[in-house]
Amino acid sequence: MRLPSLSILSRLVPAFAALAIAACAGTWPLVPPTIPPGWTPASPGIRPAGLGLPGGARLAEGVRFAGGVELVLEAGSPLHSLSDLKLIGDGGFVSVSDAGDLVHGHLVLNRGGRLVGVTGLAWRRLTLSDGTPIADKADGDAEGLAITDTGDLLVSFERDHRIWNYGPAAAPANSPTPVRHPDVAFSPNNGMEGLAALDAGWRVAGESGGVWDCTPAACVVVAPVPAEALDDGAYRITGMDREPSGNGVFIVQRSYRPPLDARAQVRHMTADGTLGPALIELKLPGTTDNFEGIAAVARDDGTRLYILSDDNNNPAQRTLLLAFDIQP
Repeated sequence: MRLPSLSILSRLVPAFAALAIAACAGTWPLVPPTIPPGWTPASPGIRPAGLGLPGGARLAEGVRFAGGVELVLEAGSPLHSLSDLKLIGDGGFVSVSDAGDLVHGHLVLNRGGRLVGVTGLAWRRLTLSDGTPIADKADGDAEGLAITDTGDLLVSFERDHRIWNYGPAAAPANSPTPVRHPDVAFSPNNGMEGLAALDAGWRVAGESGGVWDCTPAACVVVAPVPAEALDDGAYRITGMDREPSGNGVFIVQRSYRPPLDARAQVRHMTADGTLGPALIELKLPGTTDNFEGIAAVARDDGTRLYILSDDNNNPAQRTLLLAFDIQP
């Protein structure tokens, strides 16, 4: 979903944080990933991103910041407006934009495991069911991603509300097939933002409320849509991924109150839809933006979370990828 413009003032804070990250060195040697046929390479600028000035970020006990980067994008770049993120393979990731583009890349970690870059970025247009590239915003407003246990890539769309299966995430098909989604009258720009794979299906969260567990046969309500509509100042679910052990999901939420109060938080949601306390909170004067993507992966010492912001193709906002480690 597109937020109202954030002031250019929100871009001043990261300049201070960059000083603390710029000394990152000793990255693991990387072989440049091969760009598969049908994909177009993309080479954004990459600059370090930290948590900004004190008083902004709040991390729960056992949560540690593990590095961050900003993608510096030219006007017209297909990497603008990235709206979700999921991990594939060894250090690979897939993202999607609300303009209808699919993006692949690889994370770069230093020898201490901190996020210091991304590489091998490439993009292609998502396609319609007949295999033709999506050309209309109404068809291509992709908001959520999930990767099933069989490796298939699910994409949720708003405006034309639907979930499509694009086949193997590593080599998406040109002719997606529809899968089950909640039978709900979502408003055009408040659709299925959160999508996460489950053992026997997928969990869906509406930005304006409501959570469902779906299988090919049916969707079951986990949490109903609120009787009263949420306003932008309320925290809304904008992304979701399965907790690596299978014990519920992690969600990212955002809120916005004009002209400057943009916030994000990460929480855990149990199987029955119960939300835990905030694990990560981001707001001014620290680093913050329109965070919509989240991905989780198990590590020896707990769980690594990555969160991704959607810059709305707005020069006053940024495309940020931040990493956090959560101890058991």
